[in-house]
Amino acid sequence: MSTALPEVVVVLTTVPVGDLGETVAHALVEERLAACVNVCAPMTSVYRWDGRVTHDLERQIVVKTTVDRIDAIRERLARLHPYELPEFLVCPVRDGSDAYLAWVRSETAPTADP
Repeated sequence: MSTALPEVVVVLTTVPVGDLGETVAHALVEERLAACVNVCAPMTSVYRWDGRVTHDLERQIVVKTTVDRIDAIRERLARLHPYELPEFLVCPVRDGSDAYLAWVRSETAPTADP
């Protein structure tokens, strides 16, 4: 019997400028919820909130993971994130290097480690 491999996805979120990006990245990788997390340089986000256009400095967080880890990532980010409504977008990966996709699956697989 063949077992389907979990689909690889990219999760996007943003955090305020500061150390939170690294905190989120380390937590997700250490807990095997992500194989890799990129914490991008500060950027300006322009958005509408409470009926007005505003802007803030933020950092984009790019999470490489599998579809079966999405719920756990959503829950973990809810505990770590200061925003009332954090960005949480899940983007499918349509193609990629077989070796890289296998690595993402391997690094996000649950283990028996304590």
